[in-house]
Amino acid sequence: MTVATLSRPLFTGADWTFDCLQRVNDAIEEIAVGEMGLDIYPTQIEVITSEQMLDAYASIGMPLLYRHWSFGKRFAHEEMLYRRGAQALAYELVINSDPCICYVMEDNSMTMQTLVLAHAAFGHNHFFKNNYLFRQWTQADAVLDYLDFAKRYVAACEERYGVDAVEATIDAAHALMNHGVDRHPKKRRVATPEKRKARDLARRAHEEASYSDLWRTLPRPPDRAQRDPEASRESTDLGLPEENLLYFLEKTAPKLEDWQRELVRIVRHLAQYFHPQRQTKVMNEGCATFVHYEIMHRLHARGLLTDGAMMEFLHSHSSVLFQPGFDDRRYRGVNPYALGYAMMRDIKRIAEDPTEEDRTWFPDWAGSGDAMAVLRDAWADYRDESFIHQYLSPQVIRELRLFSCFDEATDSAVEVSAIHDEEGYRSVRRALARQYDVSLQDPQIEVIEANLKGNRRLVVEHKVRQGRRLEPETAQRVLEMLATLWGYRVRLRETCADTGRTIGEQDALASPGPG
Repeated sequence: MTVATLSRPLFTGADWTFDCLQRVNDAIEEIAVGEMGLDIYPTQIEVITSEQMLDAYASIGMPLLYRHWSFGKRFAHEEMLYRRGAQALAYELVINSDPCICYVMEDNSMTMQTLVLAHAAFGHNHFFKNNYLFRQWTQADAVLDYLDFAKRYVAACEERYGVDAVEATIDAAHALMNHGVDRHPKKRRVATPEKRKARDLARRAHEEASYSDLWRTLPRPPDRAQRDPEASRESTDLGLPEENLLYFLEKTAPKLEDWQRELVRIVRHLAQYFHPQRQTKVMNEGCATFVHYEIMHRLHARGLLTDGAMMEFLHSHSSVLFQPGFDDRRYRGVNPYALGYAMMRDIKRIAEDPTEEDRTWFPDWAGSGDAMAVLRDAWADYRDESFIHQYLSPQVIRELRLFSCFDEATDSAVEVSAIHDEEGYRSVRRALARQYDVSLQDPQIEVIEANLKGNRRLVVEHKVRQGRRLEPETAQRVLEMLATLWGYRVRLRETCADTGRTIGEQDALASPGPG
């Protein structure tokens, strides 16, 4: 039976059954795929308890993940807040995989189950499958198998090498997760054993032919390449500089055992899996929220949802979109759900009923009449930073009362640098977009030197932008984790991104080792 032939509501009470879930899922799919043109992975729906949902959230949203003490600590904290009523629990959890796994709580009412299916099983699902970042960095059909392998591998290592040794390696790798991703596609250079052997023989022959003890007595020139040509060649052979610290450690760290390298690789793959999600929070949640809003209203308009179910939905929907003011003690920044949904809804308005202002700002698609085509293109081709920079309209800026402030620590007052005028709108849009640029949020750190034959020292460089240096104590702790995986001394060098001038240095020695 199709949506068009149904003449009564899909459900009338709060209780749900699996038959009712199937009936609702079929009705939603007819609208989402048939009318809105969404393109989704096959969906697998899992019903779980509230405790299982807490456990999944504690495991950074991956129910199939390996065990780690930090997940247990987070579970205890989240459970305490939930039991005391200080924090609500998510209604759903979705995994970017093929098939797309959607976890729903058994405590949900049937209305909330309908909302969850529309939001996660179709909204998030479409975004995962079509956004270019997920297509580029995520192999959806292999994610579940890899998570299962990782869980079993970590458990086997714990049994063979001890929990403490395994956790020490994973702790160190977790500390470097944000610096364990490839931000740009690259072709890795893989040296075969034959090439490595030939390179080593050539290096030894060169050392024997050019050795002279007199070179020790000569003053060392300031240029690093002249001072240590072998180190310069070694850096070239290693592909330095390298931004992916976990990749470099996995392939090069002198003291890591094979099982430890595999653990580092697991954490690196996990970091890469989450990298697109960090860059698309506003778009992903905005897409899912817009999709569930459209579907729920279309179901209600056709008599498939009761007025009571619609009121329950609107209460939840408005709560998710609540945006506290900047002077509200609950303010924690811009709500990604509120911003994303406001922009998606505004795109629909501009495509269908634009003003003269809209035609001036968005001449290519204002009044096109096909809002879903514009939205599908945006969902496919942008990330948060570029989406906001291209699609944030003056009307949304006015609705959300956005403005820009310039705060200099040495000044006694804050300057409001952008208000609601032509130039102000563009300034607000640029400033807000920059807040979602991950490349500006994360420190730019890369390996620039690795001595594998002498003192084994590793040098990483932080390029300081706009005077934003690393906090010394935190940097020292992370540096110690890096030294633990490397096995020898590690030096952090902070240099000015504009001039290349060295600003400061820190050293860390390796601990007795994770194994």
